[in-house]
Amino acid sequence: MLNQDLSLMTARKYDVLVIGGGNAALCAALTAREAGASVLLLESSPREWRGGNSQHTRNLRCMHEAPQDVLTDAYPEEEYWQDLKKVTGGITNETLARLVIRDSSHCRDWMRRHGVHFQPSLSGTLQLSRTNAFFLGGGKALLNAYYRSAGQLGVQIRYEAPVDRLELRDRRFVAAYIGSERIEARACVVASGGFESNREWLREAWGQIDGQWIADNFLIRGTRFNMGVLLKFLIDAGADTIADPTQCHSVAIDARAPLYDGGICTRVDCVSLGIVVNKHAARFYDEGEDFWPKRYAIWGGLVARQPGQVAYSVIDAKAIGRFMPPVFPGEKAKSLPELALRLGLDERAFVSTLANYNSACRAGTFDHAVLDDCHTEDLTPPKTHWARPIDTPPFYAYALKPGITFTYLGVKVNEQAAVHFSGKASSNLFAAGEIMAGNVLGKGYTAGVGMAIGTAFGRIAGAQAAAAILEDAQRAAA
Repeated sequence: MLNQDLSLMTARKYDVLVIGGGNAALCAALTAREAGASVLLLESSPREWRGGNSQHTRNLRCMHEAPQDVLTDAYPEEEYWQDLKKVTGGITNETLARLVIRDSSHCRDWMRRHGVHFQPSLSGTLQLSRTNAFFLGGGKALLNAYYRSAGQLGVQIRYEAPVDRLELRDRRFVAAYIGSERIEARACVVASGGFESNREWLREAWGQIDGQWIADNFLIRGTRFNMGVLLKFLIDAGADTIADPTQCHSVAIDARAPLYDGGICTRVDCVSLGIVVNKHAARFYDEGEDFWPKRYAIWGGLVARQPGQVAYSVIDAKAIGRFMPPVFPGEKAKSLPELALRLGLDERAFVSTLANYNSACRAGTFDHAVLDDCHTEDLTPPKTHWARPIDTPPFYAYALKPGITFTYLGVKVNEQAAVHFSGKASSNLFAAGEIMAGNVLGKGYTAGVGMAIGTAFGRIAGAQAAAAILEDAQRAAA
């Protein structure tokens, strides 16, 4: 009976087909359904792993002109834009970026209508109470609310339904295929994520160092199901692309994290409170460059370019209590030589690096909540803020590996989320979420902006897909 019902369901021609099962896909499906379209959503994962990387999210970066419920003070459009411009180095489409920023100022009412609840941000070192709205229950709760709302509205959902190719005609979507099964729809939203789980593609993008594939040492913070199948299909089909395949949301995470789905709990947040060294016990970047929510996602890429794709975050007792404690305890020692031994690093080089750093620290007024005046002098690389000698035992260290969350290589879209082929927009194929995030995120990251992109473009794509059907109907009737 189940197979018969499934056969009947897929034989039907839907108005809108949504490919993907995370935040962007659900926003698209809900919006299209609200507009009156019949919607089928195809999620490649089993039900228990549904939601892609969205299951690991916690918050949404929000523009607001005044305090709002869980958000303090104000975070106006221009400041949001400048923050995004800074972390991307200007590699962003300002028109699309500002579209996302403005949408973030009013999307939460819509989210609440679909069962999402918010809570105040965590206190402590993340400095997010002004800029980011946290989901009550995290990403899992957000996804459950959206799936529940989708079911109530009549969105049809299939799990374990990996789409492997599309049927396109003159830049228009015709049908999608799951193996030999053909599924027609009048419009399609592709929200199937990036390619971060595709090890071969990562190898191709990152290449080798000293005969070793860099990507073989990557851990995947998110879902194992983002293989980039449709992204590659669209590229091969002539879709215009955006962003560099090596650019990604990549965090330095605990080297003991699982290969997939470690999520937020594998992050090590003490980088800005100490120093980071590679396997030769040498520093390689400014640990105090900016606030952690703006710079944490560059550290995966930095570690990826170090020998063996490993590094070590080193702190002393003064840092304890000033950052979110990791799930895994770090190495602990009463002296720096003992810590070097525990880490398997050259003792002389390690102690020398620490001595040089300590002697370069210039005393100021330490304040981890602001860009303070504690810095180094005559040290390369410098530590710009929060530089204090590491001299108070016990000493701690955490081994780090690159943790890839999502990749930025994607398809080029316009303000209507339409996929472009040779500079021309498709009239019924749209993209949302990670598969098009590179339009806004050419590189870098700032906390919560991925969810802002997915929410904005998910809703745009869903609305435009429904509108495309109406336009087709009007043309047919004319």
